[in-house]
Amino acid sequence: MSEFVIGESAGLKPVMERVLQVAPTNAPVLVLGETGSGKEVIARAIHARSRRAQGPVVRVNCGAIPSELIDSELFGHERGAFTGAVGTRKGWFERADGGTLFLDEVGELPRAAQVRLLRVLQESTIERVGGHETIHVDVRIVAATHRHLESMVAEGTFREDLWYRLSVFPIRLPALRDRMEDLPSLAAHFAERAGQRLGGPGLTPTAADLELLRQYAWPGNVRELATVIERGAILGNGKRLELAAALGGPTVKPPSRPPAAEALHDAEEIVTLDEATAAHIRRALAARGGRIEGPFGAARLLGINPHTLRARMRKLGIEWSHFREPSAGPASMQPNR
Repeated sequence: MSEFVIGESAGLKPVMERVLQVAPTNAPVLVLGETGSGKEVIARAIHARSRRAQGPVVRVNCGAIPSELIDSELFGHERGAFTGAVGTRKGWFERADGGTLFLDEVGELPRAAQVRLLRVLQESTIERVGGHETIHVDVRIVAATHRHLESMVAEGTFREDLWYRLSVFPIRLPALRDRMEDLPSLAAHFAERAGQRLGGPGLTPTAADLELLRQYAWPGNVRELATVIERGAILGNGKRLELAAALGGPTVKPPSRPPAAEALHDAEEIVTLDEATAAHIRRALAARGGRIEGPFGAARLLGINPHTLRARMRKLGIEWSHFREPSAGPASMQPNR
């Protein structure tokens, strides 16, 4: 049974039309989109609607594999192939045999690994590290990236021949800000799940909640929306959504003025979207002592990629060093630059 994709009949309708076109084939697919926009959801939708739906779908985050381990992770290794190889291990290609291999953040692969990946795509065979046997693999490739691969090809950091192989059928995924008609359905889905995770019934966003969510820019896209709603459910003790607090603002209070006066007062207090975003980022940086990356960094708190956060900070003129904790020396903060 095909997985339901929220927005498939609304903001994602053009995307899902392309998914339905390519799913029955074995052609490689390249899913393009910003971090957090739902590229893995689309990869799984392609798999679920393909003839390989009964086979495995395996996700590999290419940017999370150390360069010295890429061959072992992708192609496997034989016992004794290197120090610590105490047994034979199947790589991700073998594990995905008969199904779909989702290469997430494929733009992060180093050049040497790109050469070996190209060979597998051309010949459908692999050799484990330390082995001599040629192993046939039947794998459908779906790759994804938030990077601009054409620019990387021009810069020489991504192989042109691999780019042609992967981009047989590109699918561009819109950012959440470009498919706001899907926001109510997405918010309802995440709110129900958040309430259940906290041991209670599913929660439901109110009209005021949805209006608050519509006013935000969502630089972290759908992933950030899910994070904010879960945070709001926790702040509301699993009984309600405290989304104003979850977004970094003050807790919403009931209006104490007549509607007309309240609307006029609100209009006077409204700041620009960039000002609101900058204030939100500054609060996150202050809470994390200027740290951007890592489990305790501002990017994790905001639910966005560190590269996205840095780009937003440059645009808004925000310096991370202004929020550095006095006790933190230069060495400890170096990774955040």
